[in-house]
Amino acid sequence: MTSIASVTLEVDDPAAARHFYSSAFGLGSQVRVRASEAPASGFRGFTLSLVVSQPADVDALVDAAVNAGAATLKPAATSLWGYGGVVQAPDGTIWQIASSSKKNTGPATRRIDEIVLLLGVADMAGSKRFYVEHGLAVAKSFGSKYVEFATGPGSVKLALYKRRGLAKLVGVSPDGTGSHRLTVNGDAGPFTDPDGFAWATASETASL
Repeated sequence: MTSIASVTLEVDDPAAARHFYSSAFGLGSQVRVRASEAPASGFRGFTLSLVVSQPADVDALVDAAVNAGAATLKPAATSLWGYGGVVQAPDGTIWQIASSSKKNTGPATRRIDEIVLLLGVADMAGSKRFYVEHGLAVAKSFGSKYVEFATGPGSVKLALYKRRGLAKLVGVSPDGTGSHRLTVNGDAGPFTDPDGFAWATASETASL
């Protein structure tokens, strides 16, 4: 089964980004950073999601992120599907923090159950076909709106969403130009997908 070992965020200040992700989310090797001056403006076409078990955990992570310097794009709130909020890290990366549960079952923690990379795509059918041809198996598919792929245990999960819909979901304009400032590190690459998202082999980025 294809696995995604990590994602690499390209940032202006790697030291500051590492400090933010350590203090806000306690993230380890699944999220890496490296210096980049590649021009980028507006929506970068992707989000990262932290999936947790209960609303109290969402609040704890959102509060930690804001205290570490993140901006609130959508305050945490209950919705039809659960409970969640959206923040933007100082480096510009947009993070969704969510739980499918609407009720707390214990004290708040900052334990993360799953990290999900959502790529905003222009042509859902074409992107889905591209990834299947590169060895990823579809786990869930909802027509032209959403596709989720099966990945190995402990892996970053990959899903596709229509670009405009993803921007609306997190409360930003879909407009954006320049680099995605993202590299996906897994055993399916190296390649660049139809929307310009770059993949590298995990071994190529082990030292980052």
